[in-house]
Amino acid sequence: MIDIKLLLNDFDTISKQLQSRKVDIFTLQKLKDTAFIYKSKKQELETLQAHQNKTSKLFGEYKKEGKNIDELKNNLEENKENIVSLDKEVLTLENTLQEFLFGIPNLPDKHTPIGNDENDNVEIKKILTPKKFDFIPKQHWELAQNNHWIDFEAGVKLAKSRFSVLRGMGARINRALINFMLDYNQQAGFEMVVTPVIVNKNMLFGTGQLPKFEEDMFKVSGDLEEIDSRPGEKPKGHDLYLISTSEITLTNLYNDTIIPIEELPIMLTAQTPCFRKEAGSARRDTRGMIRQHQFDKVELVALTHPNKSEEMQQKMLQTASGILCELGLPHRWMQLCSGDLGFSASNTVDIEVWLPGQNCYREISSVSNTQDFQARRAKIRFKEDKKNSLVHTLNGSSLAVGRTLVAIMENYQTQNGEIQIPEVLKKYL
Repeated sequence: MIDIKLLLNDFDTISKQLQSRKVDIFTLQKLKDTAFIYKSKKQELETLQAHQNKTSKLFGEYKKEGKNIDELKNNLEENKENIVSLDKEVLTLENTLQEFLFGIPNLPDKHTPIGNDENDNVEIKKILTPKKFDFIPKQHWELAQNNHWIDFEAGVKLAKSRFSVLRGMGARINRALINFMLDYNQQAGFEMVVTPVIVNKNMLFGTGQLPKFEEDMFKVSGDLEEIDSRPGEKPKGHDLYLISTSEITLTNLYNDTIIPIEELPIMLTAQTPCFRKEAGSARRDTRGMIRQHQFDKVELVALTHPNKSEEMQQKMLQTASGILCELGLPHRWMQLCSGDLGFSASNTVDIEVWLPGQNCYREISSVSNTQDFQARRAKIRFKEDKKNSLVHTLNGSSLAVGRTLVAIMENYQTQNGEIQIPEVLKKYL
């Protein structure tokens, strides 16, 4: 959530930044009107409260001087009624403003170029050179079926489209990738964590998935509340959701927490299955493993001092990129423009891996600095010089396991359709 003080103090500048994030002018105008009415009413309330405090102190002087206090008393009673009425109005306006702000994306930072969509993203650098094949490379779904690594039809049979089943060497490579990624991340200084894959609404609000992206989340029924409730106790009925990324659980480990400054930075890594409805992506990547409803992902999350978040983003990028280098997979870094940023991000660098079967680079990681956007929503603070301040939070895939498996299949295929194994994975098999 953006800082309301920024909005009130410099609306024109903030408005331009938000328009680059595709927030329409009508929403911004309504937000502006609400914000300035709120500011005006709050100042009016503070004036009345100051008058009440000042006038209340006159009682002693009036009594001491023998003056009639009836007029003073009537004035205070009338003023008090006005305070009560105005206080309710200010609270209503504040709640309305908060609801607006819950749906407003983060502000782009100084490194984020202004642009409309992925066509305006900027390439930072390429790492490793794609292999030149002396045959036409196959796409991963054909290789997967020919080598019996992935059974797409079984996934549909067991669940629905965009689910799949890994078998034999495909399942073994998947497990090997997870272990290799976690080991690499731990060696880079990230603590390994195992978290639940089901969370409550408050956690999703903290990292920005709710309320805006509820349609993309898989909701769990209230059955868990029935199980947890005591005999004779009415279930609470809280909504629970399957996580779309372990960024949610790792970041919210510190929800509503004040962290001693000497504990910063906090660097975490976890592997979880992730669940996404992929709402709005109909007819995109319908074949293969690129866009699944369930997929494994190894995540990096960091909580830092605000002065250190840019440095931490680079460390996380180097960590994710390092895994791809160890696997021998060509990739590139792409700076996302304002129109292509995720909701909570102020700065995002995508890592895109080369897929020779598709003859293009495809996203395999996004490393984002959300600055204090998530920390404000989740109330994650640190104490410095006896003062509480908001931390900066960062997150990044390290990596999407299924897409890494896809990249290995396409980059390590042979002319006869077999798939070689990257050297660094062999000890995990």
